[in-house]
Amino acid sequence: MGILSRIGVALDSDLLESFDRYIGRLGYTNRSEAFRDLIRDKLVAEKTAKPHATVVGTVTLIFDHHAHGVTDKLTDLQHAHHELVVSTSHAHLDHDSCLEVLIVHGKATEVEGFAGHLIGLKGVQHGRLVMTVAEPARHSAHSNGHKHPHKH
Repeated sequence: MGILSRIGVALDSDLLESFDRYIGRLGYTNRSEAFRDLIRDKLVAEKTAKPHATVVGTVTLIFDHHAHGVTDKLTDLQHAHHELVVSTSHAHLDHDSCLEVLIVHGKATEVEGFAGHLIGLKGVQHGRLVMTVAEPARHSAHSNGHKHPHKH
């Protein structure tokens, strides 16, 4: 983390009141952290918009497991794109509905295309892709104070 810098921002009072109510509902204790999160979110969005960016993310799907062939199609797509799928989790929500969450990793365009195929399947009631960029720490300090780069 770098050195903190103070800046001034001029905002319309109605906009600031709305922002304060919003961050209050989310549990922020101060505006600074909320502004930092908004800035980080925009910077991550810019990075994940680059087609060849390496991204990590989740694909969340709600689907009717009774819909003809949807379970098999979801499984087939995941096997066809196994290089993008890190892990999956499946939960039964009720008699008809299932939740499936996939952890994905790969190039942004490939992850987006894969997620689009999953979300677009007949029987998928709702789906969402969330991506971020995993940037490795430049150096890590251990308890002995020795710093060195990590490779994972």
